[in-house]
Amino acid sequence: MKKFLLLAVLFAAPMAIIAQEETPKDSIPNGWTRAGNISLLFNQAAFNAEWTGGGTSNYSGNLSLTYDFNYKHDKISWNNRLTGEYGLTRNKDDKYSRKTNDRLELNSILGQQIKESNWYYSLFFNFKTQFAKGYEFNKDLNPEDEGYRTETTHILSPAYIQFGPGMLWKKSDNLYVNISPATAKLILVDKDFTAVDETVPGALDAYNENKYFGVDANESTRFEFGASVSAYAKFNIMANISAENILNLYSNYLEDPQNVDIDYTFNLVMKVNKYITSNVTFQAIYDDNAIQGFQIREALGVGVTYGF
Repeated sequence: MKKFLLLAVLFAAPMAIIAQEETPKDSIPNGWTRAGNISLLFNQAAFNAEWTGGGTSNYSGNLSLTYDFNYKHDKISWNNRLTGEYGLTRNKDDKYSRKTNDRLELNSILGQQIKESNWYYSLFFNFKTQFAKGYEFNKDLNPEDEGYRTETTHILSPAYIQFGPGMLWKKSDNLYVNISPATAKLILVDKDFTAVDETVPGALDAYNENKYFGVDANESTRFEFGASVSAYAKFNIMANISAENILNLYSNYLEDPQNVDIDYTFNLVMKVNKYITSNVTFQAIYDDNAIQGFQIREALGVGVTYGF
C-alpha cells in the first residue's frame, strides 16, 4: 500500500502543477489529428587491454515508435496511441545479447462529452504484448552449456486485453483520467508454458505454487473482471524539456482485489535540436501474477529523433 501511495503522489504532483496554471480550454478542431515520433538511442563503452580501472566493453541500442491518431466531432472524442519499443544490450564477452526493452501496446478511449463539462461517458480498449522472445539466464552455467538460457516469454505470451465502459475526465489530449469500474481483462499465453502432466505426483501442486502469469495448468487464457484507472499527463517543464506521465491501475474483483496491479511510466525528453534528443525513462510495474514484487526499468540515452 505504501508503494501504491508513493506512485500516486509521483503522478499527482505534476497534475497539480498543471491544474494551478491558467490553461485555455482545449480547442481541437473536428476531424482527425495525427502525430508520430520515432527515435533511436545508442550507448557504447569501450576499454582496451591496458585499462586498469576495470570495466567491460559493451553497446546498447533502443528503438521506439509512438503514433497518435485522434478523432473529434463535436462532443465525440476518440483518442488512440500505438507504442512500440525494443532495446538490446551486448557485453563484449557475452555469447548472447540481452533485451533492455520490449513492448507493443495499443490504447484507445472513446468518449461522449457530458454537456459542456470536462467529463465524458467513455469506452476504453487496451492491448499489450511484446515483439521477441524473453529468456531467463542461469548464472551458475557457462554460456556454452545447455540450459544456460531458458525461453520464458514471446510475442502474444503473455498478451493482455482490457476493455470496459466508464467515465473520462479530459482537459486536453495531454491531460486526462479514465475510470472504468467494470473492466474485463483477458490474459493470453502459449499453452506450452502451462503444460503439466497431471499424472505425475506433485506436478500440478508445484505448478499451482507459481502459475505462469496466473493462468491455470494446461490452459491458454485467464479471465478477470475488475476496476481500472488510466491517467495521462504531459507538460513542458521549460523550453525544449517535456515530461510525460502514464499511470495504469487495475484491481481484480474475482481474486485478491486488494492486490492492485500498477504500471507507471515517466518519460523525460530533452531536445538538443530538431533531431537530437536525450531521453530518461523510468518504469515501475507491480503484477503479482507475474512476480511477487516491483519490476523496475530505467534507461538514459542520447539519440536521433524524427517527428512525423
